[in-house]
Amino acid sequence: MTAILTITVNPALDLSTDCPAVVPDRKLRCSAPRVQPGGGGVNVSRAIANLGGRSRTLLAYGGPTGEMLTALLREEGLAPESLGVDYPTRQSFSVRDKANGLQYRFMMPGPPWQDADRAAARAAIRAAVAPGALVIPSGSLPEGLSVDFFLGLNAEIAEAGGRMILDTSGPALRRAAEARAGLFVLRMDTDEAREISGRALVQVADVAVLAEELRQSGAAEIVMIAAGAQGTVIASPGWRGLTRPPVVVPVSKVGAGDSFVGAFALALTRGDDPATACARGTAAAASAVTVPDTDLCRSDDTDRYFAEVTRSAL
Repeated sequence: MTAILTITVNPALDLSTDCPAVVPDRKLRCSAPRVQPGGGGVNVSRAIANLGGRSRTLLAYGGPTGEMLTALLREEGLAPESLGVDYPTRQSFSVRDKANGLQYRFMMPGPPWQDADRAAARAAIRAAVAPGALVIPSGSLPEGLSVDFFLGLNAEIAEAGGRMILDTSGPALRRAAEARAGLFVLRMDTDEAREISGRALVQVADVAVLAEELRQSGAAEIVMIAAGAQGTVIASPGWRGLTRPPVVVPVSKVGAGDSFVGAFALALTRGDDPATACARGTAAAASAVTVPDTDLCRSDDTDRYFAEVTRSAL
């Protein structure tokens, strides 16, 4: 089976809690916090494990928070591997307001990287990539890494015979969309697509047009844009359309995208075509929003929702 590698250069130790109401200028008495691993690639690996798959989990971690993060990953059956960068791992936290059901998510910055850190990480990644591997850098970039970091990494991964599935945000996403670097897969959500395109993208058909334009420009062989409860738009060489999930009652939005990417990549390694893999990712995302905090997708729910996912050409 094709190997899957996830890369997280800016992981986090996630704390989540709830309180009766979020109001200013008062001490807010919260419930006991949950502590879970966090960061894009980390959560993609966790989702893959939840679905019965395996991946290598490469990340930068250090300090007491890093030790706690990796211990939690080992408890889940993962084997975290260091990128050779050992700054203290950042923390993030989320608070759910029980009065209105809203969730507030606070993301701390990661420690800044130096040139030597960038070189160490790239060397570790190059050494891990085998021909045919799916390599998934996911999440944000720490200060000190340029917006071109993932693009340079893509070139090296391609030279080693691997293919990149990129799920990032902000300036790094904009650069990836503009660079025409020939990624294997580029994924974003609709808000990010609006930001990089300057378009309103009111209709799903508008999203599909943008996805196809990005594909035709050479940004990636496959472009996927998440459209929330409507599902995911995919533009691929064989099919352009929408995979729509069943209606579910959302509990948390945390982890839906990572669950999607994990299920999508795992499905590809098991022989599914991109459209079917997108449908499996859509089912996993639907599963993820029905569980609290960052518990991610569940295998049984994902299988059940997959049977209910609908596909329509655009």
